[in-house]
Amino acid sequence: MQSVSILGSTGSIGVQALGVAAANPDRFVVRALAAHSSVERLAEQAATFRPELVVLVDAARASELAQLLVPGTELLTGVDGLVAAAEASDVVVNGVMGFAGLPATLAALDAGKRLALANKESLITAGPLVRAALATGGGEMLPVDSEHGALHQCLRAETHSGAGDGRAVARLVVTASGGPFRGRTPAELQDVTVEQALAHPTWQMGPKITIDSSTLFNKGLEVIEAHELFGIDYDRIEVVVHPQSIIHSAVEFIDGSTVAQLSRPDMRLPIGYAMGYPDRLPTPYGRIDWATLGSLDFEAPDLETFRCLALAYQAGRMGGTAPAWLNAANEVAVDAFFSGKVTWARISAIIEGTLEDYDGAGPGSVEAVMAADAEARRRAVQLVEHEGVA
Repeated sequence: MQSVSILGSTGSIGVQALGVAAANPDRFVVRALAAHSSVERLAEQAATFRPELVVLVDAARASELAQLLVPGTELLTGVDGLVAAAEASDVVVNGVMGFAGLPATLAALDAGKRLALANKESLITAGPLVRAALATGGGEMLPVDSEHGALHQCLRAETHSGAGDGRAVARLVVTASGGPFRGRTPAELQDVTVEQALAHPTWQMGPKITIDSSTLFNKGLEVIEAHELFGIDYDRIEVVVHPQSIIHSAVEFIDGSTVAQLSRPDMRLPIGYAMGYPDRLPTPYGRIDWATLGSLDFEAPDLETFRCLALAYQAGRMGGTAPAWLNAANEVAVDAFFSGKVTWARISAIIEGTLEDYDGAGPGSVEAVMAADAEARRRAVQLVEHEGVA
């Protein structure tokens, strides 16, 4: 029996992770839950799973939550609470959204835990710090993204030493659904609405990541994340649009063989894979009916229409804290799109304009990453205010 902390438990990843835990009661016991501000939903989860520790990041609402919890449940708040939850269990699912998930990632790895990482921003903004914590803390890190979970499984199929250091790998192939606007021209995308951008054709995800999928920014983050996770250089990481979302990623080896992972779109599969590793859980999420599967299609991404993907490659190759600038600028731009301050088409322009001011700083410490994030946000806000919705 393994104890589990689920950070971001009221979000899409957190809810599905709780479902995986509930489906495997002989394997997992939920010890800690953490959410930002969803008091009622967090209280409901606590009543169902009876964790020892509950964390609400928004301290101002802690008194509301305290009245709804079972007596004896420990309640903590803020970033310190997230860190405590990350240190409390054998397995830590980090589904916190955005840059805020970094302290919990580092805490889990420093404490020697198994980290099931859905918070890709941790690797994007502070890859060297995460790698250092992984090397010194004795923990292990498994990706929760369907694409990186697929790559992990494909690389696991190669048992010789070359797979571990990348020598046997010719390239990583990261698939993309193409989002709701696949095939559209820039002119057709000038006036798209938030509702249209949230209408993903194959995946059910949170609103922020769904917008990122519509711009292919999320795929760009996944390229950087693949580089950080598997140590493969950017010239050997290729994105291919695959609208059916059945092949989640593939690895081509130097002898010409390609190993791919296939399943129906279901995030519980990569979540369960990361939680249960090295074992596979017996619940068959995403099982394929091969007789009715139909065709699988592939095409190159349109980097002119979906500039965010090209910008992510650019930031990754720039190194330093450029990926942190990229991520911060996108968060500002997406927030501005949600609030009607800029159009969907302006998101990539704000990111590009922010990267043009990148100062070349390195991610030598958490403080340096935080400073880079803050400076990039300041510049991105200026661009939002300057460009507006015109």
